[in-house]
Amino acid sequence: MRDIRVGNGSLLVNFDRKYQIRDIYFPHVGQENHTSGFPCRFGIWVDGAFSWIADPVWERDLKYLPETLVTNVELRNSELGIRINCNDTVASHENIYLRRIKVTNENSEPRTIRLFFHHDLRIYENSVGDTAMYDPSTHSIIHYKKHRYFLINTEPHFDSFATGRKAFQGKEGTWRDAEDGDLQGGATSEGSVDSTIAVHVSLDAETDTTFYYWIAAATDIEGVSRLNRMIKDRKPERFLDYTANYWHAWVNKNEVDFGVLPEKIVDLYKRSLLIVHTQIDKGGAILAANDHDVTERATDHYSYLWTRDGAFVAHALDSAGYSHITRKFFRFCGDIVHKEGYFLQKYNPDGTVASGWHPAWDTRHKLKLLPIQEDETALVLWALWEHYDKFRDIEFAHRLYTSMTLPCADFLLSYRDEETGLPLPSWNLWEDRHGVHTFTCATVVAGLRGAANFAVLFAEYERAERYSKAADSMVTAMKGHLYDEQLGRFIRSLQSSDNGESFPDPTVDASLFGLFYFGCFSADDPMVINTMDAVRSKLSVGGGIARFENDGYQKGNGNFTGNAWFICTLWLAEFYIARAKSADDLKMALSLIEWVADQALTSGVLAEQLDPETGEHVSVSPLTWSHSTFISTVLAFQDRWAELTREM
Repeated sequence: MRDIRVGNGSLLVNFDRKYQIRDIYFPHVGQENHTSGFPCRFGIWVDGAFSWIADPVWERDLKYLPETLVTNVELRNSELGIRINCNDTVASHENIYLRRIKVTNENSEPRTIRLFFHHDLRIYENSVGDTAMYDPSTHSIIHYKKHRYFLINTEPHFDSFATGRKAFQGKEGTWRDAEDGDLQGGATSEGSVDSTIAVHVSLDAETDTTFYYWIAAATDIEGVSRLNRMIKDRKPERFLDYTANYWHAWVNKNEVDFGVLPEKIVDLYKRSLLIVHTQIDKGGAILAANDHDVTERATDHYSYLWTRDGAFVAHALDSAGYSHITRKFFRFCGDIVHKEGYFLQKYNPDGTVASGWHPAWDTRHKLKLLPIQEDETALVLWALWEHYDKFRDIEFAHRLYTSMTLPCADFLLSYRDEETGLPLPSWNLWEDRHGVHTFTCATVVAGLRGAANFAVLFAEYERAERYSKAADSMVTAMKGHLYDEQLGRFIRSLQSSDNGESFPDPTVDASLFGLFYFGCFSADDPMVINTMDAVRSKLSVGGGIARFENDGYQKGNGNFTGNAWFICTLWLAEFYIARAKSADDLKMALSLIEWVADQALTSGVLAEQLDPETGEHVSVSPLTWSHSTFISTVLAFQDRWAELTREM
């Protein structure tokens, strides 16, 4: 779990709930984690006693300064009589992580205090061949390997330092050397190494002092040296203040009338915009999550672009008025799309194909399979049309028309069952089953209709008619094959059996919201109403909504159908918004939005899931999709509220 994070699209620094730096990504968000999730410690020595900030005796409150990507961390140790306030940020336009530290002596006697900053880097995600050294030219500690350099410094200048071996022949690292209050390590170490620096301060009774600490990242020693000079010349406090002002202006650049929405929802809306921004690489990749802890149970992580998640996030940002970010995402998609017109399961931030578990070969029937989730292709087209419809950038749309829009639309057109009119089987959005899924069908309809709109825009009317007819016939096929008359609602999917035949899967699934959300059916259609009533009645848990019946993913031992997912809870809110005929009808949606806001960490972070019994966040944190869905739902609520109140 990552309670706070700061970043600028190239350098991302994550903290756990104990206020330890756990992830340092550079030069891509989500790619090359130079700590591999290991903690960089922060400690204090006073009156002969030593304590790491992560020790249980510390009180910790991890938040942000309002409407910024600058943290506001309060730390207090009553046994030591010490209070520390920290403000962390990554400079908005330079690859500099910066921390302001204010130390207060709460005792009635003067004291000498030593603060220790430890760095456990594993450059390029491994500890082989690293170097940690004191550099006399910059008066700093530098960690480097190949094309990655990290310079560490303070102002006033640190008083002592140590470099040494770690995790090798019984050596734990220089952080152990710090625990007696004195650092006695070498000036240079190579191999599996770490470093620690110490800043000594003398404080009179009940007084405080402030100093600054930073890490600069670049691809060579000249680059980090330049950044170090820049900080010293401009002064670190100016960097921090500038960055705070920049993010405050960024998150407030579009005027939004929040109407009746309570302050906690407005605050989380703005925090969500800022958190989403930290999850987006400068090259356009929108990462699902950047929380290395998940590797301990999965030997893999979420630091990938799933184009489905990316499309939803892009749509939220477009709705909020941040088209300059989403254009990078769509260009990125244009670069990575398969020559046959589809997207694979997931991609690395640099555009290379990421790890995947969808097979390309059916070992039983000796047949080739497409290792895809078809909704990932369809949703990019849907989001791209929504983007154009809002901003009308025809030159941008034209650049992607022949390279991405047409190949993807033609793939959706061809990847259909001639007998049923539905898409051919693919993996579902939850990535756990192969078949013909109602959610996928709804996205394909939306994707084809978006492509048809583009074809009309560029005067290809016959092509537009083919796409439109295919979309309309698919809606008819959904009603004929995916609606169950006896149940009175839509089913989740048609699953494929071993003999090639399909059978219905009637499981209630929150993703059935796609029926109305993507315009296949009206939210007032009795078929949709009955389906969403089943979602509410079968999947309600702890105030939120689970993914689907009997969802075991990350579930505890309690007697409930599954953990609550923030995105699924907000999808039900979208249904109530879509059906509202009066402002009073929006109360049910508002209660769900408020529930999500109430579950956020004090920092404003939303994880993927919530354990309904313990109230603890579960799985990766933050999940980009959770925050983007909050943004979308808040805007949908506000638009509908404004529309309904105008009619009164």
